[in-house]
Amino acid sequence: MSRLRLALAQMNPTVGDLDGNTASIIHYLEEARAAGADLAAFPELAVCGYPPEDLLLKPAFIAANRAAVARIAPHTRGLTAVVGFAERRADLHNAAAILHDGAWAATYRKQRLPNYGVFDELRYFKPGRGEILFQVAGAWVGVSVCEDIWLPGGPVARLARAGADLIVNINASPFHRDKWRARHRMLATRASDHAVALAYVNQVGGQDELVFDGDSMVLGADGNVRAEAPLFEEHLLLADVELEEVFRARLHDPRGRHTGRRQPESVTRVALEPIEESRPERPPVAPRQPVRHDDLEETYRALVLGTHDYVRKNGFSGVVLGLSGGVDSSLVAAIAVDALGAEAVTGVSLPSRYSSEGSRTDAQALADNLGVRMLTLPIEASFEALLGTLAGTFRDLPVGVAEENIQARIRGVLLMALSNKFGWMLLTTGNKSEVAVGYSTLYGDMAGGFAVIKDVPKLLVYELCRWRNAQQDAELIPTSVLTKPPSAELRPDQTDQDSLPPYEVLDPILERYVEDDWSVRELVAAGHEESVVRRIVRLVDRSEYKRRQSAPGIKITPRAFGKDRRLPITSGYREP
Repeated sequence: MSRLRLALAQMNPTVGDLDGNTASIIHYLEEARAAGADLAAFPELAVCGYPPEDLLLKPAFIAANRAAVARIAPHTRGLTAVVGFAERRADLHNAAAILHDGAWAATYRKQRLPNYGVFDELRYFKPGRGEILFQVAGAWVGVSVCEDIWLPGGPVARLARAGADLIVNINASPFHRDKWRARHRMLATRASDHAVALAYVNQVGGQDELVFDGDSMVLGADGNVRAEAPLFEEHLLLADVELEEVFRARLHDPRGRHTGRRQPESVTRVALEPIEESRPERPPVAPRQPVRHDDLEETYRALVLGTHDYVRKNGFSGVVLGLSGGVDSSLVAAIAVDALGAEAVTGVSLPSRYSSEGSRTDAQALADNLGVRMLTLPIEASFEALLGTLAGTFRDLPVGVAEENIQARIRGVLLMALSNKFGWMLLTTGNKSEVAVGYSTLYGDMAGGFAVIKDVPKLLVYELCRWRNAQQDAELIPTSVLTKPPSAELRPDQTDQDSLPPYEVLDPILERYVEDDWSVRELVAAGHEESVVRRIVRLVDRSEYKRRQSAPGIKITPRAFGKDRRLPITSGYREP
């Protein structure tokens, strides 16, 4: 039976690191060749990293990225490779270079350019025109780039009509919770509808707010997954595509006969010179166990990988964060240790006159469980000094939010001082529920370089803590942290519910308003109390100015604040 061996390089590129990305591509080409691969495929824009954003407006960057492809080409001796890069012609294209046996044979240009959510491709690229088919190991192979395959029809359908046995789809598809289901369903539909084998290769790693989970896979013409790469780690996925299986699927599927098999005029067949070197008999690639998808595990791993790559790719040796004894800082500390190692994490207790003894002991217990260094910097003296400075100005005025926020800002000043002195990146610990309604202090608990759980709703924070505890026999995050009422502890006996509805009420309202754009009337019709809904909507809308000044954080929901959700700060619109 004729067989094509695929090698899908699920690599972790760094945006702008042309030399590093090139070296990684060459490394995987050598691995693919050693494994007897006929065809190797790399992610979308693998050479320059994704998303390169306004680096694409620099002609020197475009030229250097193209030169990198030319340096890669000689390393494809003995095989064929598909490598993503940015191509300059009369305009700019998101492109895939087809490199064959040491030479640059052809270039495909992405046709469908996403311009929604976190994607801004129409800002930079011009849509390509026309498809490419080339023959490798007896198989006709077509190339597509990410969005080309996400919608029915288009270049993938034309390649199938032209007789493609295999379609390679190179991707930079970021993670969000439960996305894998839609991805698998879509790919299975494309493969079975067109009776064609599919190779989907996706990048892995963190890039600013985005995390890429990989999940590269090969599907047969029946839509079933034949091989799938592990999530959240670099991997060279090897798989054999049995060409007779593809042909047999077409024989048994009459749907293609109704659409006709006439060669679409947009498809160009590229003749590749046969590779002369003899290839020894290759035993079949051993089958891999299917990936077991778990929502909480994947969310946690996305947060770990995003934290690791943001800190390391930006050149920091360690991180610092305030440990309050609360659930948010506990989760961030656990993520940081899993991402960077305990030796790279420093926790700081910043007790005030309002800090409970339980919060102090919980923070210390967490630090002990994680094995991290713990510093204690009381803020009482600083608080007294600032109150004294403001005493005349604040005379005869009631104590309130200003005094509460002074404490948060003192903590921010001290944490940033440690960051400056020791070169540690400061991690903020606010969750999505707080970020949404502005339950945070500018230049206080919002101060920092990276907001690890910025897109994690409060109820999910608790779920992730319990999941992490369940991964080991010993208790990591103290049970008392998970059972006590959450509190900022900025005034006597304060709890979050003094200012907000219970999170069991708040989070469902926020999800529907922020992520699904439900109206007030729809939320009320769904059973939520109107006064509560209107108050929450007002808080969300009024807090946009705070979010614009917050640190970047990891996207794990379908619609994160920032690039996903863009609303004006100054707006006269109010829901009726």
